[in-house]
Amino acid sequence: MSGGPIQERAPLLAAEAAGAAVPGGSPAAAFRRRFLRHPLAVGALALLLLIAAASAGEPLVEQWLGFGAEQIDLLARSAPPSAAHPLGTDELGRDLLLRLLRGGRVSLGVGFAAALVAATIGTVVGLVAGYLGGRVDALLMRLVDSVIALPLLPLLIVMAAVDLTKLGIPQSVADSGSASLWRIVLLVALVGWTTTARLVRGTVLSLKAREYVRAAEALGAGPLRILRRHILPNALSPVIVATTLSVGNVILIESVLSFLGLGIQPPLPSWGNMLTGAQETIWSAPMLAVWPGLAIFVTVIAANFLGDGLQDALDPRTDRR
Repeated sequence: MSGGPIQERAPLLAAEAAGAAVPGGSPAAAFRRRFLRHPLAVGALALLLLIAAASAGEPLVEQWLGFGAEQIDLLARSAPPSAAHPLGTDELGRDLLLRLLRGGRVSLGVGFAAALVAATIGTVVGLVAGYLGGRVDALLMRLVDSVIALPLLPLLIVMAAVDLTKLGIPQSVADSGSASLWRIVLLVALVGWTTTARLVRGTVLSLKAREYVRAAEALGAGPLRILRRHILPNALSPVIVATTLSVGNVILIESVLSFLGLGIQPPLPSWGNMLTGAQETIWSAPMLAVWPGLAIFVTVIAANFLGDGLQDALDPRTDRR
């Protein structure tokens, strides 16, 4: 391979850097092999898929039970589990299982949406800073440092408490459940992109010095083409891992804000505001707090295990180790 023309070496070097030249199989097969070596990560993925499928199937469970998640029965408040209510009822007589599943749709939706938006912002900032360097890099990294230096939770509490009507948003829209949902997504994304930006910047600085990138520059490829075709695909591994790990953090942040009454607003349920509703009945009906708390705990732990497994599976050096 050595000594050949630069045009012939560039594709081989790119594939080699991306981990594509894996003896005995394709990159996808190598990824599966490395991922299956982590039983905790495989189990975490299966558990997350099960939680997501159960939450998405909440309308089917409503049809099976014959009533909705918002149906109030004051005569059956805080009832124990039964055939009609598999997990019992809450403080207003609403079915706890249906509320838990619908809350899962909201909490998981917020977690994944905010993580994806934050990853997109961080990836763009990291690509620009790492590739252009110089003053642009210094300016963007000082911006990252400024965001990191902000006290996260107090800042989110203040921003979540802002009255949307004073920003020109109609009252009907501001009071809707979807408005509180998307506000949490945007707030978390605006402060949660810094880790991805730093990871991508470091990866781009390393990739920019590789021979296949220099070969592409010598062949006259523009910056956008180099970033899109040669650098971004090879920088996706840390982005995927960081996004997976941040899902759990976003769910925790949403739960904290909802617990404080500043997140998802009732009657739209989330695991966080279900904990808020269970405060007054924690001694008489502790399971109202146990079930949403357990859902948050299991989801966050599973997301972290999945992120650890993906980190090793996406690293071609794992085979050599």
